[in-house]
Amino acid sequence: MFESFVAQPPDALLALIALHRDDPRPEKLDLGVGVYRDESGVTPIMKAVKKAEEILLATRTTKSYLGPEGDLAYVDLLKPIVFGRDLGPRLTGIQTPGGTGALRLAAELIGAARPGARVLVGTPTWPNHAPILKAAGLTLVTHPFFDVATQTLDFAALKTALAEAGEGDVVLLHGCCHNPAGADLTAAQWDEVAEILAARGVTPLVDLAYQGLGQGLDADAYGARRLAESLPEVLVAYSCDKNFGLYRERVGALYALCRTEDSAAALLTHMAFHGRVAWSMPPDHGAAIVRTVLESPELTAIWREELDHMGARVRAVRAALAAAEPKIAWLAGQQGMFSTLPLSKAQIERLRTEHAVYMAGSGRINLAGLQVGDVPAFVAALAAVGFPG
Repeated sequence: MFESFVAQPPDALLALIALHRDDPRPEKLDLGVGVYRDESGVTPIMKAVKKAEEILLATRTTKSYLGPEGDLAYVDLLKPIVFGRDLGPRLTGIQTPGGTGALRLAAELIGAARPGARVLVGTPTWPNHAPILKAAGLTLVTHPFFDVATQTLDFAALKTALAEAGEGDVVLLHGCCHNPAGADLTAAQWDEVAEILAARGVTPLVDLAYQGLGQGLDADAYGARRLAESLPEVLVAYSCDKNFGLYRERVGALYALCRTEDSAAALLTHMAFHGRVAWSMPPDHGAAIVRTVLESPELTAIWREELDHMGARVRAVRAALAAAEPKIAWLAGQQGMFSTLPLSKAQIERLRTEHAVYMAGSGRINLAGLQVGDVPAFVAALAAVGFPG
């Protein structure tokens, strides 16, 4: 059966992890792996998470299945975090294995409703977006969104793409902390997008994976909330992996705002059906942690304080880089953990071999991989390879 298979090309990021791990140089910097790191270079277990796990350890009596919908109390408790308030019976949702599971489930639902539907995707985007959408049989329609060379968001190109779309089309939008560009829509631009989508009958699929790591929980959710207030149908693929530090627990949710209460109730059954086919039952532990945190005002306060600190640390690194090298001052105006530097392949290779700086071949860097104290060495390494020109 498998004799015709040709090996897939190796994952470049996984290879980069191995190279960094085996590099003996003490000054090495890992800016490739997309996880948050604290001031000591560690991806920490948050204090609120540890306290929640202690509660679960003391009180849980079973590891039995919850069902294909997962922990619906978790799904409900997240609603005001994501949408600012519970939007009522028109809003439904289901637990998923991470934000990736939410995206795949959304793609399956779109494909079931409209086989081969067109999905507009701005470039560059997270590399896994295209395979997820194509695997569900959807038609990918790309348009420019961000120019790496000039570090500018091409809002005109987004508006043009939306103006050429029509009813039945879907547009994928990064809710905040764009990966890999760090370039987010402003509130005024979100308002304009909402008006265009309403006029054209285009359904948004919002990938909201980094809420709280940009400008804060409420500011980062402005786009998703604005669309939900303005449009009859909205899909939001959500991840708690980043803002709760639960990467390996795979904690996500898919929300759908529908035209009517009846259609929302029907859609939930389709969510459960497709989830059952894909993963049967979602993993419980991470969602139980988030639910336990959000059920407790004390733990919620601790979590919010920790998340604010995480976002502030990333902003401090951005500010330090901008201050150290005015030619990259645009870094301070971008949001979240990621930005993409306009570097050549040769420059990226020299940064790795000559200066022990590891980053993705695209030039994407994880700002959380830097400490403020690393900034002078990093800026000097960039200058040594001829960047910025």
